Amino acid sequence: VQLQASGGGLVQAGGSLRLSCAASGSTFSDNAIGWYRQAPGKQRELVAGIGLSGSTNYAESVKGRFAISRDNAKNAVYLQMNSLKPEDTAVYYCNKAWSSVPWNWGQGTQVTVSS
Repeated sequence: VQLQASGGGLVQAGGSLRLSCAASGSTFSDNAIGWYRQAPGKQRELVAGIGLSGSTNYAESVKGRFAISRDNAKNAVYLQMNSLKPEDTAVYYCNKAWSSVPWNWGQGTQVTVSS
């Protein structure tokens, strides 16, 4: 599976962005998918995940501000990010959620939130 994250950019604190993840490969819809982020000097962390049934789970740090959704017909997953904070600054990636065997990570998309 090839993953392409897009939609990042520079935004002021309090602003919004919508990230998109496009995937090739027929197994995309058979997997829970997550959005991850990695800030400089920090480990990559899972911030939101969506299961096969559409159930969602969020890291405490983004709960109430981020919303993940998926469109299996388009092999796509989205992350709506509202009320952005400077600490949300990171490179954002999509990949399997809750799996010990991720797909190749791809380049990710940079999100920068200015104060």
